[in-house]
Amino acid sequence: MDHHHHQQQHHQYDEGENDYRHQEDDWDRDLLLDPAWEKQQRKTFTAWCNSHLRKAGTQIENIEEDFRDGLKLMLLLEVISGERLAKPERGKMRVHKISNVNKALNFIASKGVKLVSIGAEEIVDGNAKMTLGMIWTIILRFAIQDISVEETSAKEGLLLWCQRKTAPYKNVNIQNFHISWKDGLGFCALIHRHRPELIDYGKLRKDDPMTNLNTAFDVAEKYLDIPKMLDAEDIVGTARPDEKAIMTYVSSFYHAFSGAQKAETAANRICKVLAVNQENEQLMEDYEKLASDLLEWIRRTIPWLENRVPENTMQAMQQKLEDFRDYRRLHKPPKVQEKCQLEINFNTLQTKLRLSNRPAFMPSEGKMVSDISNAWGSLEGAEKGYEEWLLNEIRRLERLDHLAEKFRQKAAIHEAWTNGKEEMLQRKDYETASLSDIKALLKKHEAFESDLAAHQDRVEQIAAIAQELNELEYYDSPSVNARCQQICDQWDSLGVLTQKRSEALQRTEKLLETIDQLYLEFAKRAAPFNNWMEGAMEDLQDTFIVHTIEEIQGLSTAHEQFKATLPEADKERQAILGIHNEIAKIVQTYHVNMAGTNPYTTINPQEINAKWDKVRQLVPQRDQALIEEHARQQNNERLRRQFANQANVIGPWIQTKMEEIGRISIEMHGTLEDQLTHLRQYEKSIVNYKPKIDQLEGDHQLIQEALIFDNKHTNYTMEHIRVGWEQLLTTIARTINEIENQILTRDAKGISQEQMNEFRASFNHFDRKRTGMMDAEDFRACLISMGYNMVKQRVQISMGCDQVVVPMDNGEAEFARIMSIVDPNRLGLITFQAFIDFMSRETADTDTADQVMASFKVLAGDKNYILADELRRELPPDQAEYCIARMTPYTGPDAVPGALDYMSFSTALYGESDL
Repeated sequence: MDHHHHQQQHHQYDEGENDYRHQEDDWDRDLLLDPAWEKQQRKTFTAWCNSHLRKAGTQIENIEEDFRDGLKLMLLLEVISGERLAKPERGKMRVHKISNVNKALNFIASKGVKLVSIGAEEIVDGNAKMTLGMIWTIILRFAIQDISVEETSAKEGLLLWCQRKTAPYKNVNIQNFHISWKDGLGFCALIHRHRPELIDYGKLRKDDPMTNLNTAFDVAEKYLDIPKMLDAEDIVGTARPDEKAIMTYVSSFYHAFSGAQKAETAANRICKVLAVNQENEQLMEDYEKLASDLLEWIRRTIPWLENRVPENTMQAMQQKLEDFRDYRRLHKPPKVQEKCQLEINFNTLQTKLRLSNRPAFMPSEGKMVSDISNAWGSLEGAEKGYEEWLLNEIRRLERLDHLAEKFRQKAAIHEAWTNGKEEMLQRKDYETASLSDIKALLKKHEAFESDLAAHQDRVEQIAAIAQELNELEYYDSPSVNARCQQICDQWDSLGVLTQKRSEALQRTEKLLETIDQLYLEFAKRAAPFNNWMEGAMEDLQDTFIVHTIEEIQGLSTAHEQFKATLPEADKERQAILGIHNEIAKIVQTYHVNMAGTNPYTTINPQEINAKWDKVRQLVPQRDQALIEEHARQQNNERLRRQFANQANVIGPWIQTKMEEIGRISIEMHGTLEDQLTHLRQYEKSIVNYKPKIDQLEGDHQLIQEALIFDNKHTNYTMEHIRVGWEQLLTTIARTINEIENQILTRDAKGISQEQMNEFRASFNHFDRKRTGMMDAEDFRACLISMGYNMVKQRVQISMGCDQVVVPMDNGEAEFARIMSIVDPNRLGLITFQAFIDFMSRETADTDTADQVMASFKVLAGDKNYILADELRRELPPDQAEYCIARMTPYTGPDAVPGALDYMSFSTALYGESDL
């Protein structure tokens, strides 16, 4: 428990039948040990006492001193209670003072307050705590106890009063009589609530309590006659202001404003009485006005509901029904509400008058509730009869309108269907239609006739409805009758037009079917005839190419046969044109407007006649062309025979000479010189034959100019003769050259005539194809037959002069080396000259490369290389430069600048560069 609670002891006071309950903050001897609270209570209680004592013309300065003699204490009690106390003692002695104080305490006790722990001696002795406790008891009894707010009294009543008065102020929250008042806004709110003109509450700030407190204290003192019982500094400076001081000061506000509360209560009572009277009078006026308005509305409405004059149209009657529905839905419901409200107001008014002891209300004459009920009954009677009449009349008109609408709908549907039908039936589209179009139009017309028959029922229904409307005297019968008559007239017209169109379509169909048959027959006969003419024109204009008399004779025979068919063809032409003329006759007779041409063919008579004329024109042209070609072929035949006679002599002669030359080179009669002499004689005789070749060339030129490409009289062409002649010249020249080379080889290699004959015999033996050349396999066989060793040992020269013998891997490599010598162009063929060169090389001196190498070594002074100057000094200039240009630089260990490799050069001279 806090320090404050330890310092308090409770005292009690009782009043009449109500016992005061234990008060948490009641007086005790140990009270007021807190100097701040004691200071606040001393100032507040002093100011409170003075606020009452000044009414008796006096006041106190020191609360514990000025009440010691009891005189001012008794005076204070008389002022606040309004009663007289016992006469005080005027003596100055202690006993007199105690007596006065006891009188005062006894008066307090007589008011139902039971004093505890407070004695007269302590008051007389100036005990501040006891004196303050006594004053607080007086304040509780006379300033706070009588406060009553909503069934709460005393402290709780005062707190509730503060809460109610400050409730509108959001920044004020009164929960107690200490810290809730620290910011000063609570005091300002109490003043502003009752006297808003005294404080500008909107300018106050919660964070400025000093200003707020001083404002409230100053305004209360100046305008409300409430003395300044508190100090702003004490309240702000104390953590928890003294509750009794706050309660005392706040109770002054309650009492200050309680007078105004009483006046307000009295005014409210008067206003309440007046308001009841005014309300009653207003209710009476409202009843009178509402009753008048309602009766006037009923008076106006009943004649409208009793009107039974019927309308001619459904639309007008429906408008009446719509007006009646508006009346029931919009106009009557508010009146029902008004009638009900009128009765409620009447009963409420009578009840209020009775409860407020006032006489009952008597409405004006004719405006009683019973009068209004009677008028309302008449209204509903008229209303019921009106609705029945309206419905009966609408049902009557509904039947007429239904029939009229049915007539209009059926008429509209029929008119929409007939729209354009007369124009369609009168159309002449069949005049320009084809047969397929006519058949389509007939089917379409048959469908229309079925449709027309189906619409017969609707026309009869339309007529029947119009008749019924006339019998029921429909108001718009004239227009119905006119429309019905128009429909019937149009129907009769459609029937007539339909029959006419049907007849026209059937007649046109028969005509077009006849024409179509003629068209088809025309097409079937015109097409093959047209093809025959086109083929004939193509054949007659064909640019023939013939090479013999027989071919031109065949063409002439075929042409004569063609001319024999022309009379029969002309008859067919006349028949085809007759078909077309028959079509034209039908068209002209029956005035058929032909829309197009023959659907089965694009051929027309004009085209047939034009092509026939063209054929007849081309026949004599073809006759002339065949005659001219026959003469040309006779001349060509003469040229062929002339060429053939010469070619058949020259060709065999060339062949014979070729064979004789071959035998001379193969048979080896006599020495090579004898063979050479024999061949030169042949060459001379051949050259002397040249004029015959030239003459044949002249004949050949004539043949070419005549564009003759074949000749059955000879197998020789000029190209054959030319090639043979050139081969003959070449063969004699080559054969003479071969013999000359053989003589050179023989002399150079020292080959005897016998060896030469042996080489020729071997070559001829293995020249199996007798072409004067051997292929590779024949050459291999020849070498083997002559005992040539294919696995040859070859010498490889290394650095210096040492030699290493290395055998080849197999015979294939050696044969490849030989072939590269005898067939350097890789043609796969070996001539006799190449064969002799190889054999003479192999059988003669095989160390030629070594001998040349040894000769170069002599010129080089026994060195492994040679210098350019040494070559130029020892050899002729051409040979020296030849060697220098082809020798590679020497790279041996003993090389010097400018050294040349003569060993590799020597090897290369004999085709052994790989050694």
